[in-house]
Amino acid sequence: MEEGRIVEAYEVQYSDLILLSTSSSSSSSSSSSSGGVSLSLSAEELSRLDSISMSIMEALGPSGPGLIAIAGVPNASILRRNLLPLARRLALLNRQDRNRILKEHSLGSDVPLKNLDRIVSSFAMQLKYKQDQKTSQNDNGSAGQDHQDVHGLSKIEDEEFKNLGNNFKDLGFCMMELGLHVAWICDKAIGGEELVQSLLESCSAKGRLIHYHSKLDSLIIKETGKRKGSSKRKGNLKRDEEGSKTNEQTAAELTNSCCDPSNLWQQWHYDYGIFTVLTAPLFIMPCYAQSSKMEDHLCKYCQHDFPSPTGHTYLQIFDPNKNEVVMVRASPDSLIVQVGESADILSKGKLRSTLHSVCRPAKVENLSRETFVVFLQPAWSKTFSVSDYYPMDKPSKEIHRIVPPLASRLKDGMTFAEFSRETTKQYYGGSGLQSKR
Repeated sequence: MEEGRIVEAYEVQYSDLILLSTSSSSSSSSSSSSGGVSLSLSAEELSRLDSISMSIMEALGPSGPGLIAIAGVPNASILRRNLLPLARRLALLNRQDRNRILKEHSLGSDVPLKNLDRIVSSFAMQLKYKQDQKTSQNDNGSAGQDHQDVHGLSKIEDEEFKNLGNNFKDLGFCMMELGLHVAWICDKAIGGEELVQSLLESCSAKGRLIHYHSKLDSLIIKETGKRKGSSKRKGNLKRDEEGSKTNEQTAAELTNSCCDPSNLWQQWHYDYGIFTVLTAPLFIMPCYAQSSKMEDHLCKYCQHDFPSPTGHTYLQIFDPNKNEVVMVRASPDSLIVQVGESADILSKGKLRSTLHSVCRPAKVENLSRETFVVFLQPAWSKTFSVSDYYPMDKPSKEIHRIVPPLASRLKDGMTFAEFSRETTKQYYGGSGLQSKR
């Protein structure tokens, strides 16, 4: 399969999102309420908001890519910048230190971190809509503890994780709020309150901090996982460093780098919730020039941001209307809202779920990708009705071999819990289409 064209995600300003989701009606009212303040809107402003609402529905609907980007979200850029680099640092920690830090911040993982051959590390937490959002001043139970030399992790290194849990929650709650605003706008366009009520009834969402490994990261993880053979480990890392390109050489190749669709960080799939809200990714390159002068346990932490090699996110989606793969580009500080299968079902096809994957850069092997994702879903007891609903998934023959069609996973009267189990089974179960991938 050849790499597809690049499409710019339709971008909505946060201020416009708030106006659209808090006004009782766009064109039939001359005022809206935001935070209890009445705002008078001119006819020109109402017309502009109507146009934005129509563009949102077009982007999220059957003829669009199934996603939008939201820019100008308060505090999101700072939270993203503080949180995303920690994904790689957590992934490269030894198991004992990582388990301790995850426990201190009430985090877990939904991928087998004991698998040294994994190419993705994910750190997860359930976020409650009505959860007390007060931040803890004792760093989730770690106050008063001096972590100097605890399990070999220095106090300086341990210090950078002190706000991990709070930043995770703050950005997660921010993204949950965005999902609710988008649901409100969609409900107004479709009619009813199905999406908003379904989200509120679920009471929670799942947040995931994700690190997509570079080739060097995979080597470090495998070597760190070995209890013995420290000299061999240092030798392997040194050979890798010596064989790696300098930052200048790597930078010269970035503009010529493209995505290799056959080399994926994450396989093709649909998200089965209502909305998936995710940060634009952060790309990280290790500092080779310094690594040879540093101790082995510090080499892996020397890193700096790098621009996207091709200017896009390496999120690729399949457009069933044109039977082609499309690469998504979005502003670095924007948040992306993507339609899941439950929204497709609940809207009777007025919203289109996004078939997507994440691919690696073809030539820049030691570039890693970091992102934060919040999955918004209905309550487990939510019942689906498929009357007057016709799934539109029409993947190419190549993709169809690894993506189970919605019609085979969805039955009338199914609860979301049943749909979730059947979907997971057909993707990853013993005989699932991606069970060995």
